[in-house]
Amino acid sequence: MPTIAAWRALATLFLSILFLILPALTARAMDIQSVTSPKGITAWLVEDYSVPIVAIRFVFGGGSTQDPVGKEGLANLMTGLFDEGAGPLDSEAFQIKLDDAGAEMSFDESRDGIYGSMRMLAEQRDEAFDLLRLAVNEPRFDQLPIDRIRAQILSGIIAGENDPDTVAQNKWARALYGDHPYSRSDQGTRQSIATITPDDLKAFHKAVFARGGLHVAVVGAIDPETLKKKLDMVFGDLPQNQALAPVADVDPKLAQHVEVDYDLPQTSLQLAYPGVKRKAPDFFAAVLMNEILGGGTFTSRLFQEVREKRGLAYSVNSSLINQDHADALVVSTGTRSDRAAETLGIVRDVVKRLAEEGPTEAELAATKKYMIGAYAINNLDSSSSIAATLVELQLDDLGIDYMQRRAGYINAVTLDQVKAAAKQLLSTEPTIMVIGPKLAGAGKG
Repeated sequence: MPTIAAWRALATLFLSILFLILPALTARAMDIQSVTSPKGITAWLVEDYSVPIVAIRFVFGGGSTQDPVGKEGLANLMTGLFDEGAGPLDSEAFQIKLDDAGAEMSFDESRDGIYGSMRMLAEQRDEAFDLLRLAVNEPRFDQLPIDRIRAQILSGIIAGENDPDTVAQNKWARALYGDHPYSRSDQGTRQSIATITPDDLKAFHKAVFARGGLHVAVVGAIDPETLKKKLDMVFGDLPQNQALAPVADVDPKLAQHVEVDYDLPQTSLQLAYPGVKRKAPDFFAAVLMNEILGGGTFTSRLFQEVREKRGLAYSVNSSLINQDHADALVVSTGTRSDRAAETLGIVRDVVKRLAEEGPTEAELAATKKYMIGAYAINNLDSSSSIAATLVELQLDDLGIDYMQRRAGYINAVTLDQVKAAAKQLLSTEPTIMVIGPKLAGAGKG
């Protein structure tokens, strides 16, 4: 296994290559225009004629949290049906038209939003945008496609009932969020998806698909005036206001021990700590702290202590999770079941030491350099990823010039601020989940 010095040498080489290509990527991504159509639809546009492709990404606020009680899985089922017929075109006809237009269209749901994407050839954008217009405004929700997609989802639910990871994640969500909508499976249950009707789908679509909850980003070979026309064509006839059910904010329930008892050769471990809101003043201090703890692939403390020094796990990481109504910091790893207790103890020792002592100046300086340099590689490496990034910036209300300001936010963070973030987030007793054979003493630090 490579030594720490070898990993650092590889990281240095990676950064050197990254900084060579970064200017071109950043320059392409930084030229962002705000385009507003005559009907008031606003999109962020990055014009790019290097390839004859147009990518659009959009989101309507209100995802699976809007599933009515007893109809869990409604949002997920709906997103599988937008290319299964719209307007005058049934499922087969719509798919043929989509292929003829050379376009790729997809929809998916999160807990807090319904996302749509299309990637099209610039020379056939008229045909592609017209199909997107039909899908957004006039989905058919015919019974045969509903039954077919429902059967596919049901197969996944049944398979998940015998999958330790799926069972565990459902139990984990219930432990952290109680009866909050975040505790529910996006797929729903056998019982709930069986009750969903075409009228349910139509009502959900009407409630969510409205201009007031819409964010749009477009990247590629299209000019602002043409885009304005397409925005009005696709979204301009939607109602102005959404009709969303209120969703309460929730703090994850910590200091719990969750066991999913399976006789497995490998045990998976998850630990949940408090998170930090995206708009909080100490957000970037928490981000840098998390990168030092377990966000950095090869250089984090958890990687060095768990994998590099002891070979206990193939991967170990920590992530700050930001949702509309909850935030958390989650540590995840997997190890041999006979060494799970040892691994958990080391993870908790690393967390405790960082909470008590904070990082070093050298760690913070290296992490700042990496986070500033790696942003373009991680977020701006294709037209689709740029569009996705721009949509998320809009959702977080960060401003169209955020990418120019981001490095300044990171560089302004002091060592004392990172130490304070570590103490605040990591001193709390976490919720721990063990997936595998029963682990004696798992709840002890």
